[in-house]
Amino acid sequence: MRILVLNAGSSSLKFGVFDIEPNAALSEARQVFKGNFSRFGPEGCDYTTGIPDRHVTRAPYISLAEATDAVPLALEKAGMDGIEAVGHRIAHGGSKFAQAAELTDQVIEEIRSLTALAPMHNPANLQAVEVARRVWPYVSHWAVFDTSFHLANPARATTYAVPKIWRDAGLRRFGFHGTSHKYVAHRAAEELGQPLRDLRIISLHLGNGASACAIARGESMDSSMGMTALEGLVMGTRSGDVDPGLFGYLSRQIGLSIPQIEDALYCDSGLQGLTGSSDMRDVEDRAAAGDPDAQLAINIYAYRARKYIGAYAAAMGGLDALIFTGGIGENSPSMRRRICDGLEFFGLKIDHDRNMAVTLEGRSATQIQAYGARVNVIVTEAAEQLMIAHEVATALGAPAKQQMSIPIAVSARHVHLSRAAVDALFGPGYELTPDKPLRQKGHWAARERVTLHGPKGDIAHVAILGPLRSRTQIEISRTDSFALGIDAPVRQSGALDGTPTIRLNGPAGSFDTDGLIIAARHIHMSSDDARQNGLRDGETVNVALNDTGRGLTFSNVLVRVADNAFTEMHIDTDEANASGISSVIEGEINGAVVLQHR
Repeated sequence: MRILVLNAGSSSLKFGVFDIEPNAALSEARQVFKGNFSRFGPEGCDYTTGIPDRHVTRAPYISLAEATDAVPLALEKAGMDGIEAVGHRIAHGGSKFAQAAELTDQVIEEIRSLTALAPMHNPANLQAVEVARRVWPYVSHWAVFDTSFHLANPARATTYAVPKIWRDAGLRRFGFHGTSHKYVAHRAAEELGQPLRDLRIISLHLGNGASACAIARGESMDSSMGMTALEGLVMGTRSGDVDPGLFGYLSRQIGLSIPQIEDALYCDSGLQGLTGSSDMRDVEDRAAAGDPDAQLAINIYAYRARKYIGAYAAAMGGLDALIFTGGIGENSPSMRRRICDGLEFFGLKIDHDRNMAVTLEGRSATQIQAYGARVNVIVTEAAEQLMIAHEVATALGAPAKQQMSIPIAVSARHVHLSRAAVDALFGPGYELTPDKPLRQKGHWAARERVTLHGPKGDIAHVAILGPLRSRTQIEISRTDSFALGIDAPVRQSGALDGTPTIRLNGPAGSFDTDGLIIAARHIHMSSDDARQNGLRDGETVNVALNDTGRGLTFSNVLVRVADNAFTEMHIDTDEANASGISSVIEGEINGAVVLQHR
């Protein structure tokens, strides 16, 4: 399948052509053409093309619309025919668009309604969409949203501490650069040879726009950008984090209106406001020549990024990899060094020679950490267009997967005990008494019970599930964590490193152990069912609940495939309560879901 990707900004149009089959792995996508119209002016614009060598010429197009109209001619000259779909980068998708969406008239109007949240980006994105739909009327057009990747962020990361009426009006944090952060996380996991769901990653997208993202075990957990693309790191012309009190102060002191202040924060701040230039290359050159404003700007830029690294490492309970991407992240060894210096205390240190010898050819992901450092540091390109093409191909391939009816069961709090835990709680050599078989073959609930003891209170009569495991694991709900007074992370079963310690009490004694988690929703699936429905171990799916009257969707549900598994989905009691589920129900994966209460 041949997919054209258009990435329209306020002052440039990047486009690329990719050959990729529906449902193909990201690594299987092949870019066959790359172009960029930029620096529009009364006398035309720059036209850059070429893979991997870049060739720059002048073109007569003075606007984004003219450049978009000219893309078919550019493709024809390059011999790029057979376009089957067009993917568009859209900056803001609000809280609705969690994945690629076909650009129908209704979807376009919904995107247009979000313009106030991305005034510099969504209008330019939509202008390109309108022109492209006219130029390529007989192929499907798809939107891929910068915000989609971050919709998995927990409420504690997305909720502003403001009056409820404001929150009800839609005030919340969204995050941006999602396609870039998602791609580099996958590329880093591939480079390290580890499953993405086992890694804690911080991605720094450092360009004219800049953001940091905490990616915990495959999902975005937090992002430095907020409701708009203004919050967070220092950027080319945007301020990043500021005290919101400045609106009242500047209004009272120098009579600025809200639109004037907002426009200055977007267009006249960041590096531009500090130095008069938004280009980090110029700022670095001026700093080396002794310009104090440029020197201060570089220090502020690096300091802000370093603060976010420390905060996100703490929020994730550790760090496995730091990724640099974007124009500055990819091309400035000195900025990478400035950001990383001082982080040796938690195992992050870069090697000078490796940092200076970074190459990005062939989608390279270059490791620059010092030998023996605990945290991997990787530099790779921001392949947003590649990620967009993959998302579109995935969306086009989705109907090929069959709908699958599965039971959805509620999993109450329980523990899986190790031999050492049983000995401490019930006495040396004690054997648990199987009382009730579970649906998963070979698993059972024991007659014995334990008590969970936390700083706020106890939870008694907690079920024990067998057989014994090599490591004790305690699964509770979010509400249970507040009853205990311990902040438990959402984890997949077995991902216990860095989890909180809790005390278990039994009739013969107590046992202090880590392993306290809120179990991420998942589907146990037999190998036969997985093969019949085109699903693989480790894949994630969405399951929509249409029959509960609340229109809820469980997203990013992990599929765990085993030969002897009984196929069913597990959710915890909080999720069941939010969904209005009181007993085992049935649902379907992919496509419309019809639920039957049992």
